[in-house]
Amino acid sequence: MATTERSSTDQPSTEVRAGDRTRHPLYSALVGLAALGVLLQGLWAGLFVHEGEEYQQNWVEVHALDGELTIALAALATVAGFVLLRHRRRDLVIGSAVLTLLLVLEAFIGGLIGDTSGLTAVHFPLALALMGLAVWLPLRAARRG
Repeated sequence: MATTERSSTDQPSTEVRAGDRTRHPLYSALVGLAALGVLLQGLWAGLFVHEGEEYQQNWVEVHALDGELTIALAALATVAGFVLLRHRRRDLVIGSAVLTLLLVLEAFIGGLIGDTSGLTAVHFPLALALMGLAVWLPLRAARRG
């Protein structure tokens, strides 16, 4: 009875190169922290937005600082996704880039609200859209490919 020898090429490779991963803990951490930042934006806003009253400046400053930090985390997640997740560029990297750009737009609009209060009609709905994207990205990142 003849024995058959298998070469190493017959077995599927389980080796994954760092750039070919479908998930990466650094990306997941950054996008998760950015999502937390978006969630906290709503909390901070709720502490200073009261109809017919002046904004409480200390909470406005916390809201602005959190916005800047959240933009930085989203930008870092975009870079990490581009570098570490080659096969997920279409969904995660583009999603992260859109999150970053929309956060910049949201911060810009938020900075103008003191001069033009009518911009809240754009700022608040955009914040809700950002919340949806901020929830979708970490959930999508948890999926394989």
